[in-house]
Amino acid sequence: RIEQELIFAHAIQDAALPKHFKYPRQDFEIFAMMDPAKEVGGDFYDFFFVDNDHMGLVIADVSGKGIPAALFMMRAKTALRNLAESGRAPSEILFRANNTLCDGNDAEMFVTAWIGIIDLGTGEMRCANAGHEYPVLMRAGGEYELFKDKHGVALGAMENMRFSEYELKLNPGDRLFVYTD
Repeated sequence: RIEQELIFAHAIQDAALPKHFKYPRQDFEIFAMMDPAKEVGGDFYDFFFVDNDHMGLVIADVSGKGIPAALFMMRAKTALRNLAESGRAPSEILFRANNTLCDGNDAEMFVTAWIGIIDLGTGEMRCANAGHEYPVLMRAGGEYELFKDKHGVALGAMENMRFSEYELKLNPGDRLFVYTD
């Protein structure tokens, strides 16, 4: 019975991640995948339109593995997406998501997260990082390089933390690669 429930939990978690990578636009391409170490886990990605011209990109990694990490993952994913869809800046999204995740966090779990909101018309992207891995950027015709952004504290670790925000400009042919361990 436990094995069946884990299989079912995996299916639910997998269904919560975007799988559609084709859009009726020619100004960007996107692809993502996840291969959890166990049936369920805490890593996740998300991408979504904030409005017609802005797309939100999120990559995150919850502490721990298994069902507790998967439950905290769903809580974090929901908070980040809801806040981003309200049009807030990345630093404000992380601030509010952090406070949401700190509330009732008796298990003392945390999640590292990177978020970017890109203007698809200009390529300008506002980003913030809550203790996550550095993004990797490849300029058109160039090599992949770590973009050593300023990290904040992981979400859920301490209330009322402020997060630094920075801007990236993606030009035609540039690539951005974000990942978890």
